[in-house]
Amino acid sequence: MAASVSFRRECCSLARIFSGFSHLGPRALFAYSAHRKCNIIRSHLEISSSSFHTGTVFLSAPSLITVTEEPDTLLQRVSLLVKGHDQAVLDSYEFFATMAAKELGININKVHEPPKDMERLTVLKSVHIFKKHRVQYEMRTHYRCIELSHLTGSTAQVFLEYVQRNLPEGLAMEVTKTAMEKVPDHILEPMWKENPAEDGPSQ
Repeated sequence: MAASVSFRRECCSLARIFSGFSHLGPRALFAYSAHRKCNIIRSHLEISSSSFHTGTVFLSAPSLITVTEEPDTLLQRVSLLVKGHDQAVLDSYEFFATMAAKELGININKVHEPPKDMERLTVLKSVHIFKKHRVQYEMRTHYRCIELSHLTGSTAQVFLEYVQRNLPEGLAMEVTKTAMEKVPDHILEPMWKENPAEDGPSQ
């Protein structure tokens, strides 16, 4: 009895669907069939995707820290000479570099401003005549020097890399390093102790 009732309901629903398609025409029937196919494909994709097993793979990234047995180099002084044509940019970069040095605990020995260079170029205002009518152009180069003292080679490398990467456009930097090295073993003791001079006259 229940099977016959369900069969009748399905027949009625199919009759309603086909009666609606008869009013709409063959194009609507084709669109409905295409839409039904897409729904069937989507349902199959959803069912099949649930059967896959996804696992996370952790790749070991290469470490950027290298450990060596050699002792770190000691730098007595590191001098940064920055030059540019805009004085406001130099002032801003000086504040940035000194603040970065203070954050890293680097001893700032001195910050000074060397004398600027002025280059003048005089040309004629007219091409062929009016020799007295001239135009003068001037190019000024400002300098700023930052001296750091008593720091290790690794600290200097980190600081210089950070500072040079943030160097603004229009500025150039020159770095001078003064390293401290160990006295060689062959000159620790005076040479006359190993080879004493003969008392007799030399022949």
